Amino acid sequence: MDDLQTQQQPHSGDLQPFIAELIRKLLAAWLIAVTIEYILLPEELRSLEGLEGLAQMSLPRLVALMAVFTWIFYALKRFFDTTLLERWCLPAAFLVLSCMALSASFSWAFFSVCALVELGLILYAACGWDSMPEPAPAAGKSRPLFAWLAAGLAVAFFLLVSAWTVGRVMSFSAPTYDFGIFSQMFHHMKESGLPMTTVERDGLLSHFAVHVSPIYYLMLPFYCLVPRPETLQVLQAAVMASAVVPMWLIGKRHGLPDVQRLLLCAVLLLYPAFAGGAGYDIHENCFLTPLILWLLYGIDTKDLLLTGVAGFLTLTVKEDAAVYVAVIALWLIVKTLPRLHRDTMLEFLTGAILLLASLCWFFGVTTYLAESGDGVMTYRYQNFMYDGSSSLLTVVKAVLLSPMKAIWECVDSEKLQYIALTMVPLLGLPLITRRYERYVLLIPYILVNLMSDYQYQHDIFFQYNFGSLACLMYLTAVNLADLKQDLRRVCVLAVATAVSLGCFWVNIVPKAVSYTQRASKYYDYYEGIRQKLQTIPEDASVAATTFYTTYLSQRDVLYDVRYASKEHVLEAEYVVLAVSETNSFKKYGGFEGLVRVLEASGYEMVDMIGNVMVIFQRTT
Repeated sequence: MDDLQTQQQPHSGDLQPFIAELIRKLLAAWLIAVTIEYILLPEELRSLEGLEGLAQMSLPRLVALMAVFTWIFYALKRFFDTTLLERWCLPAAFLVLSCMALSASFSWAFFSVCALVELGLILYAACGWDSMPEPAPAAGKSRPLFAWLAAGLAVAFFLLVSAWTVGRVMSFSAPTYDFGIFSQMFHHMKESGLPMTTVERDGLLSHFAVHVSPIYYLMLPFYCLVPRPETLQVLQAAVMASAVVPMWLIGKRHGLPDVQRLLLCAVLLLYPAFAGGAGYDIHENCFLTPLILWLLYGIDTKDLLLTGVAGFLTLTVKEDAAVYVAVIALWLIVKTLPRLHRDTMLEFLTGAILLLASLCWFFGVTTYLAESGDGVMTYRYQNFMYDGSSSLLTVVKAVLLSPMKAIWECVDSEKLQYIALTMVPLLGLPLITRRYERYVLLIPYILVNLMSDYQYQHDIFFQYNFGSLACLMYLTAVNLADLKQDLRRVCVLAVATAVSLGCFWVNIVPKAVSYTQRASKYYDYYEGIRQKLQTIPEDASVAATTFYTTYLSQRDVLYDVRYASKEHVLEAEYVVLAVSETNSFKKYGGFEGLVRVLEASGYEMVDMIGNVMVIFQRTT
């Protein structure tokens, strides 16, 4: 089957083959131009480890070369059909490019990925792109028993994550950054409706000056019922578990029988990076998995209301959540553009509107953060900032100029374990398809988790996995649905479930259980600390070391001793210190140094627990 060549369909117009052909020619021209641009570099600048080579490349020259080769392809078309030439130019150009890159910067991981990409391009050149419209799936049989089993798995997941994260709070293992911040923010939201904190940036400011996350207001009514830090952890677990609902519906929409849907939901809940995302306490990102799955389900069912609501709510998660909406919109555009006609026009327009809305939101919010807030955290992509700027557009330019640099950064040695823990449980299913437009949905995984050199973005125990894993799970479902035999699908899902369970048992269970065991085993010890902290009046200002701020966060003024200025520490009515947190006392010359400062400033010790905790109160 040909790649982007339009199939004969009702209502097709002359625009369809033109668009399909243009896309293919532009891709071939771009890869040829990239190869030439890399060849033009002096040999000593071809290394992918630094940014010197990127700095010597020219985006205008790349665009000019693309224009030249696109024109050449169209000129040759006057003499013969250039389809095969254009398709085979892709693996040919990439082979030259990868050989040169490997000779300059070799690693076995880099070699393996280059080989996989080359194989994929060869298969595309030989077999083409499956651009036929996806057939309407037959509705899978639905038996209430399996829906209840899926709900039972979700409840078990909810209980595990709740016990894990509440155990962190009960054992004083949830630090200021980031849980103490959110706990105090919700206290202010309850009292004034505003997301204010004092602990985040050593002074009263809106958390939305750091990250714009109005989605948190959906949790506020539940928090007001039980205004405690533990409530936030339980709410996060509930939001995460709710992702089973759209996952089940996506499986049904694509014709997976209920047994297969149950296994698919099990894979989601056992996916190490899903539960692991809660490992550093609540974050707004937890909303991304269910919301993105609802967005994709809305697109699948052509439900404009659901698509709009899910898209809007996804944007309100965080400023960078616009990336996920934009990528999904781009996928929808690429999916419909080559076969654009009256029947697909609504999908195309939906994608265009989502893309426009996400870009407007992203640039609007990031402009606000840059001008009125705390700035955009572009430092996480310093490994691509070749022009000395701090603009995310530089990352886009870097990838256009040197896709090999992007691949090299994605397979850095510290990311290999992350790749294994995120791809092996899915048996690589997100990568196995001839509907190449689906690869667009891999962009969040590559951009957010693999390209950045910020270590936490490729760690399964942090919150940066939620958005990309939604796309990976969707790709798993739809690529699995393309397998025609039910038995084959069941076998694949059974193996994926077993592998996910093994990874979950090894990586998640020990960490989750350790906090609950610690909170239970040493309950009396931690209860003693809580009773001492309860003696501090709720309306008093407090400066505390990092693992006490969460418990003390239900107050208007709170500072972290390590990050607060000396002036703010000495303004607090109470100072609470964990003696063992030596990093908090470095700027005072150690614990004894801080004690001397406090005593000289009119503080006296009013309570203590051995050599564990001391509480000072300002008396003058």
